[in-house]
Amino acid sequence: MFAYITRRIGMMLLIIGGSSFLSYNLMAYSSNPLSVFGESTQKNKAFLIKQMIRELQLDVPPPVRFFLWLRGAVAGLWGHLDLGKTRLGFPVLEVIGRAIPITFRLVIGSTILAIVIGITIGMITAIRQYTRFDYSMTFISFLLFSIPIFWVAVLLKLYLAISFNDFLLNPTIPPQVSIGFGLVAGFIISGIIGGSRKMYFAIFAGASVVVAGLLEIANVTNWFLQPGLGIVGIGVLAFGIAVVIVQLSTGLANKRSLTAGLATAGFVTLAYYPFQLILGKNAGILAVFLIFSISIFAACVIGNFVEKIDKKVNIRTAVLTAFLATLPILLDRFMQVFPEYYNSDGVHGRVVPTLGQATDILTDAQRNNFWFSGLDLLMHLILPTLALTLISFAGYVRYSRASLLEVLNMDYIRTARAKGLNERTVIMRHALRNAMLPLTTILVNDFAGVIGGAIITEKVFGWKGMGSVFNQALGNYDLNLFMGVFILGSVLTVLANLVADLLFGVVDPRIRIRK
Repeated sequence: MFAYITRRIGMMLLIIGGSSFLSYNLMAYSSNPLSVFGESTQKNKAFLIKQMIRELQLDVPPPVRFFLWLRGAVAGLWGHLDLGKTRLGFPVLEVIGRAIPITFRLVIGSTILAIVIGITIGMITAIRQYTRFDYSMTFISFLLFSIPIFWVAVLLKLYLAISFNDFLLNPTIPPQVSIGFGLVAGFIISGIIGGSRKMYFAIFAGASVVVAGLLEIANVTNWFLQPGLGIVGIGVLAFGIAVVIVQLSTGLANKRSLTAGLATAGFVTLAYYPFQLILGKNAGILAVFLIFSISIFAACVIGNFVEKIDKKVNIRTAVLTAFLATLPILLDRFMQVFPEYYNSDGVHGRVVPTLGQATDILTDAQRNNFWFSGLDLLMHLILPTLALTLISFAGYVRYSRASLLEVLNMDYIRTARAKGLNERTVIMRHALRNAMLPLTTILVNDFAGVIGGAIITEKVFGWKGMGSVFNQALGNYDLNLFMGVFILGSVLTVLANLVADLLFGVVDPRIRIRK
């Protein structure tokens, strides 16, 4: 293993060195920083040209200049990394250091959402191949896969920002619109659950009535301006999450596991008011960590108490239920700040922003309030995160569907069914794990690409992350800044490929790495 990793690191260094040399020279030969003086009428034009030549070392041939730049990059191995300065005189490391957290905040959430939603839907479409749900998701995924990101961003700005902000001025949904939303929701939910024709129409009717009824209740209670889940909403979500987790984990027929999940959901529901005291106005990230710790600890106790013999499965079910059921409590706490946020001077009723990564006009008290500043951050994340998720998840739907369909046709799956295992066990215990193997490389490389930023998305929504820095480097012929972004992306890419190869050996025991 050590010899294999050593060889791979050596190859990685060669790849990074060769690609950076080519990129540096291509950028240097294709750009001319002195072109800004082409039409200049300044009296000190000659002095400014000589000054730029001296600062950017333009009198040195690009191949030689690359090794001068490389000397500062290699110095990072002993703690003296220097990637030079930008055209404006700022250290490249400082500019990239400011941009990375912004890009990470923007892209990591959308990447995780795209992976979870895309793989989940892809697996469901594979299990229910050639059904209405399969055809619908296939059409939607191909549609989203072919739509450019800037067009999606413009549509989201128009309907989820401008139109929604206008709606909040008089948040009343007409009955016909409530009925329309109910019918659409019923169609989606019944398509996901499926079943016989009779069951399909029963679910369709029930879901349509429930969704339309909830919208009417929201009208009456003015929920859109004073949102919240309350203990009733938390309870409904907690028990719903418990049922889903138990069904996926062991099946509802497993009474012990079902008891552990429902008991955990009951604990989270009863802990709603005590958790509100912990998540007070002056609370912070430690309070959030505390409530999750309490929920998970209680889940472990419940799982251990329910079954003394085979307690690992019950504890796992209870812990997953506790974690997911506690998330709505956190969401409810942010909702409680919404009226104050809506009426603040910096927001002034436009709660879904279309530009920027934070509201500039906030008081010191609002900035220091964890819930207020956190809600401001979340509202700025909504549009770009949704845009990136819609575009990215389509690919995961197609990859995961094809992977699971291939696995379901293998001999060992037919053997598992012939042994009498139920379909849930065949899918969750045998097929799903092996179907994830081809997706490992894609997942790891996508996480590596997070730092590269989303150039178009950041441009459309006015974010100042790595994508904007890269675009700035290209537009200003800023060679040092360009190479700083390039070398960071190159290192992460080759490391991601190494991690993917090592993960293959971990998740698939048939693969052995040669020494």
